[in-house]
Amino acid sequence: MAKDVIMPALGMAQETGTLLQWLKSPGDTVTKGEPLMEVETDKANVEVEAPASGILSNVSAQPGDVIPVGQTIALIVAPSETATKADRSSASNAAATLIAATPIAMRVAAEHNIDLSQIKPKGDRIQKDDVLAFLTVKAQGDGRVLASPKARRLAQERKLDLRAISGSRPDGAVLAADVAAAQAPTPIAIAPIEAAAPEMLGVSRMWRVMVERISQAWTTIPHFYLMREVNATRLMAWRDDVQKRAGEKITYTDLLMKLTAAALRQHPRLNASWQNGSIALNPDINIGLAVAVDEGLIVPVIHHADHMSLSQLAAQRAELIAKAQANKLPLDDISGGTFTISNLGMYGVDAFNAIINPPQAAILAVSRIADRVVALNGQPVVQPMMTFSLSCDHRVVDGARGAQFLQTVAELVEDPMRLLD
Repeated sequence: MAKDVIMPALGMAQETGTLLQWLKSPGDTVTKGEPLMEVETDKANVEVEAPASGILSNVSAQPGDVIPVGQTIALIVAPSETATKADRSSASNAAATLIAATPIAMRVAAEHNIDLSQIKPKGDRIQKDDVLAFLTVKAQGDGRVLASPKARRLAQERKLDLRAISGSRPDGAVLAADVAAAQAPTPIAIAPIEAAAPEMLGVSRMWRVMVERISQAWTTIPHFYLMREVNATRLMAWRDDVQKRAGEKITYTDLLMKLTAAALRQHPRLNASWQNGSIALNPDINIGLAVAVDEGLIVPVIHHADHMSLSQLAAQRAELIAKAQANKLPLDDISGGTFTISNLGMYGVDAFNAIINPPQAAILAVSRIADRVVALNGQPVVQPMMTFSLSCDHRVVDGARGAQFLQTVAELVEDPMRLLD
């Protein structure tokens, strides 16, 4: 049976992906798991693996095409199979009692409380276009403007009237890109005589998506912040000690990942997320690292960080950062994060507050280590100190739970040997 090759979904906020290149040609033999195409997603350029073994056929997308998530763009067929519509239709008839739909179609239908059984697909399964077409008819009956949920949210944030925005879809539906391109009316102002026009900098698609995600997180997540100053004397000694015995370069970020993973195991609410009115506790501890690249901010993820040694953490951290800087992170390395660390200490930052990376419940902001005068045994002494700032989603974490987690992190930093307890 033919296997669909679809535009993959990286996250809930992603609506489209751009095909950069096919790594195989039509008629080529492909093996399941080998790189098949390179796609620009909301977060990075990634190589997408073949979902099955067979012959690449029915390629319908070309490099440069912007394709809705979940849309079929090719087939992988058995060598003896003819991938015709008739064949695919007969295969779908065998499962006529089931409602087949792409993930993006199911997501859009769920957001609008639509029963998929009411929708008649054009092909062998319900696509996003089928759902939007159904919505068009429904919206016309209700007298509402047809728009994607993301477009409605963005228009509300920018205080724009959807009725004044022309939709780019053939059915007139307004997409997020249409809202982003719209200009809010500006008040009339008297400009200075011969005022110089501002220099306009073009931004990449990754930067635009980062702006949308951060804006959404800032406006929809009820943030609160907890600050803690910590003595880094023993942390520095620990790093010097393990560096003598390790083959890889050990950074303070590596040490903090190890300590944070241990703290998350003790405080699972900080490793949770807010989903559909409930708190979802994540069974795995997958720590994301905020990494700045030329095109914006990306968060590669180290999965099962609580089960790794320092050397393993250091090796994977170095590999992920190298891939991020080369814009070659695969899907698995930028998905599934449950907690994020943002370290700006190497830039000389004394303290800062970070914006939560949804759907996570918290992010730890780390500052530089600097000598400061503190009280020790009633006497002023100079000690290496660092400041932590914990940003929390108040829907998941209250002040007491956040403070307890931050206290555990601080105690582990000031006495790393607690890990052996």
